Amino acid sequence: MNVRTLCLAILNAGDSTGYEIRKLVTDGYFSHFVDASYGSIYPALNRLETEGLVTSREELQAGKPARKVYSIADEGREAFVDALSTPARKDNFKSEFLLLAMCAELMKPAHLTRAIDAQIEYLKGELEIIDAAVEETDMLGGDWVANYGRACLQSGLNYITENRSELEALAGLGRAARSDVIAAE
Repeated sequence: MNVRTLCLAILNAGDSTGYEIRKLVTDGYFSHFVDASYGSIYPALNRLETEGLVTSREELQAGKPARKVYSIADEGREAFVDALSTPARKDNFKSEFLLLAMCAELMKPAHLTRAIDAQIEYLKGELEIIDAAVEETDMLGGDWVANYGRACLQSGLNYITENRSELEALAGLGRAARSDVIAAE
């Protein structure tokens, strides 16, 4: 999937401005599907409009500049459904926290504890975002997707919370401890 398909998905759910699409892609419900930068959304919308897959209209606002509202065209809906028939790529999961955890023996205990606490707060925040996002969508699969995301995040949160002492015990042991572990294996 790409930014183009993501824009079509959002517009399939309802008319939106470029700003609203950007918010949904960066902070909202659709932020969990495809990485899309602010600079990639408007060019994608312009291409979709040029290709006749979306239309736009200007809406006047009192005391503000007119806003451009995008709508999906019938051809855009067809293109979106076609894009959905393409097999999804593998999930892309990256975590700077896991790099810290992998190198825990090199970290000062206080720094590692702060990193663990920050990761716990991050996961709790992501769970709150999912709970709020469920209310934003009326897509039939939305609840299933939210529950899947919630299960993944909750599992990570549970693992860190239940096993943090094992990781914290590694902090500050240094390279010598790693050499001892490898030699013992």
